[in-house]
Amino acid sequence: MMVSSEASPWAKSGGLADVVGALPAALARLGHPVSVVIPRYMHAAAAPAQRVIERLPIRLGWSQYDVDVWEMKQDGVITYFVEHAGLYGRAGLYGDIYGEFRDNHIRFALLAKAALEISRRRFQADIFHCHDWQAGLLPVYLHESSGIDPAFLGAKTLLTIHNLGYQGVFDRGKMGEVSLPGYLYRPDLIEFWGRISYLKAGIVFSDELSTVSPKYAQEIQTPEHGFGMDGLLWARRDSLVGIVNGVDYSRWDPATDKALPAHYSVEDLSGKQICKRELLREMGLPEAAMDRPLMGIVSRFASQKGFDLVAMSAWEMFSHDDVSLVVLGNGELWYEDIFRNMQRDFPHKVALRIGYDDPLAHRIEAGSDIFLMPSHYEPCGLNQIYSLRYGTVPVVRATGGLDDTIDESTGFKFVDYNERAFLNTVRTACAAWQDKAAWTAMMMRGMRKDFSWAASAAEYSRLYRGLHPLAV
Repeated sequence: MMVSSEASPWAKSGGLADVVGALPAALARLGHPVSVVIPRYMHAAAAPAQRVIERLPIRLGWSQYDVDVWEMKQDGVITYFVEHAGLYGRAGLYGDIYGEFRDNHIRFALLAKAALEISRRRFQADIFHCHDWQAGLLPVYLHESSGIDPAFLGAKTLLTIHNLGYQGVFDRGKMGEVSLPGYLYRPDLIEFWGRISYLKAGIVFSDELSTVSPKYAQEIQTPEHGFGMDGLLWARRDSLVGIVNGVDYSRWDPATDKALPAHYSVEDLSGKQICKRELLREMGLPEAAMDRPLMGIVSRFASQKGFDLVAMSAWEMFSHDDVSLVVLGNGELWYEDIFRNMQRDFPHKVALRIGYDDPLAHRIEAGSDIFLMPSHYEPCGLNQIYSLRYGTVPVVRATGGLDDTIDESTGFKFVDYNERAFLNTVRTACAAWQDKAAWTAMMMRGMRKDFSWAASAAEYSRLYRGLHPLAV
């Protein structure tokens, strides 16, 4: 049973949704009985589901929450939607324009408790696969009840850390509201710098841990990338494994992608030039840009993503180098303003679109020559994998999943996190672009790489078998 706050297409804010939207079906194809439990947010009401449990009482602290449970069967996977209008019937997943919802500690404690009740009544789980801090209390609740509740006899837990930077930290006083006994407030359990952390709770109480790339599994055991939990993760290093996320090639394939003005493949690359020309036209850049490298960015605008390096390099790069850049994304206002200023200063070389536009994201992947991901840290990353399939050569920082998925045969990497290392690597890539035969060979090597979910699901399957003797 997968327990998550997101699953594409019913609830999405980032890569977590893509993983939980695709991995269960890949596991089902390997023979695993799989279910998924997520909240029934406003957008999830469109799912073709049927109500199977009404007014299921969930006790948290001194309060009772009555939830309805909806069930949907699709692609060999049973998805359960936990409905509580007061907690999940909001426009945002985690917050609104005023910030994080003040009752998130209750919203996701309820999700964990509801998942256990669904397992008891509808889908007896041998393994609970918990995703990120939002499911972090499930291993705690299971631990508290496992010795006295035969419904969970022998059940095991796996926690996948998608991004250690998000930790579900709340005031100590919230413990009673979510049925956490006081003895858990210890530095070796769930106490975290004078507060409590749902993610730390999951790390401490889960039987096994995973994260979304082997390199990131190593990095989070260091002070630089450990966000205060490096010591705990180092102590649990024998139970921590990194498995690279897969991608859905039924959605991300230039040979079939409906968002593109022309299709192409490793056997026939001619359509890529059409995609580049149409992207320049759509983004308002001159036709002359066909004769220079076109770089692309599709991303959340956050400090993690390394766009301060782009900002510090922009004047030198666009004043002296014959390159163009198209950017799609939104997020922190400071970074939005950085890209707005670039477009203002270099209107014939930089084009910006603020917002979320999935079809345009596909066209940027197809129409660009080079894709930029200079991340300060990147647990896995998906866009560099999409870029490989689209023949768009990645320039990445050698961190996390970027380092695991890109090598010198398919892209360009830099190690030191500074603008000079970034700019030199961009210039190396642009110089390589001039050698059309060598560049085409690099494109084709990337397009032949296979990061499908089948390979990742097989690794999870081995992990499950090690956890539980009854796992398929």
